[in-house]
Amino acid sequence: MVWTSLYYHQRHCHYLLLVTSLIITPQIQVVSGSVASPRFLVTNILQSRSDNGIMSPKSTEASALRELKEIIQKQKREIDDLRSALAGTNKSASKAPTAHGHGPPVDNVDPSSYISSPFYKLAFQRVGWLFVFLCSLSLTAVIMNEFEHTLSQQIELAYFVPLLAGHGGNTGGQTVGSVLSALSSGSVTTNYAFQVIRKEAMSGLTVGLILGTFVGTVAHFFGGISSHVSMVVFCTLPLLSTIAGTLASSIPFACIAVGSAPSVI
Repeated sequence: MVWTSLYYHQRHCHYLLLVTSLIITPQIQVVSGSVASPRFLVTNILQSRSDNGIMSPKSTEASALRELKEIIQKQKREIDDLRSALAGTNKSASKAPTAHGHGPPVDNVDPSSYISSPFYKLAFQRVGWLFVFLCSLSLTAVIMNEFEHTLSQQIELAYFVPLLAGHGGNTGGQTVGSVLSALSSGSVTTNYAFQVIRKEAMSGLTVGLILGTFVGTVAHFFGGISSHVSMVVFCTLPLLSTIAGTLASSIPFACIAVGSAPSVI
């Protein structure tokens, strides 16, 4: 908006005489495609004012020029004010809060560094977190092994194991992406860690209740799943979403606390 205003003020200064002449004396025409000089325009302005009774006979060409100069000076001052406002806006943007509350943002990295980085460096940066996630997924197999007898009696529960595991991963991925985006833009700092974690946990609970109601209802009335299994799924989804949202929103802040890059998660 500032650039637009600055542009139009400059245009106004350059063509002030021509526009004024065309508005007041529409009978003036451009001959042979040439633009009239400022003195010619002022003369026609004075003549038009005299003919219309707007200007007294004592008015001179000098007074009209003085009036136009004052208008131009006013426009120049407005342009200077717009430039000052634009400079202040750029300065404020450069001092926007960062992810840590000080220093560079989380992802303030040279874009060319990603292209120049060798593939094995990226692999070494990611393998640690992927190993942790792999171990956490292995716990699923351990838990299912402990409840093998229950699953053998309620085979319907096995149908929902991939759904529940995938939903937990999807919820965690969305939460991590949202928190990292907020940290990178500077809208969230580590000072708001507790508020962010609490908000994401409540968001996960709400999403789980909505999806649990939908999945449980569809499974029971349209999928032929027993009522008690449908109720288990209905209760599991909110609990799973809350845990996933809480853990996923905590990980970026934990990485920052230990000095690690949260973008590698």
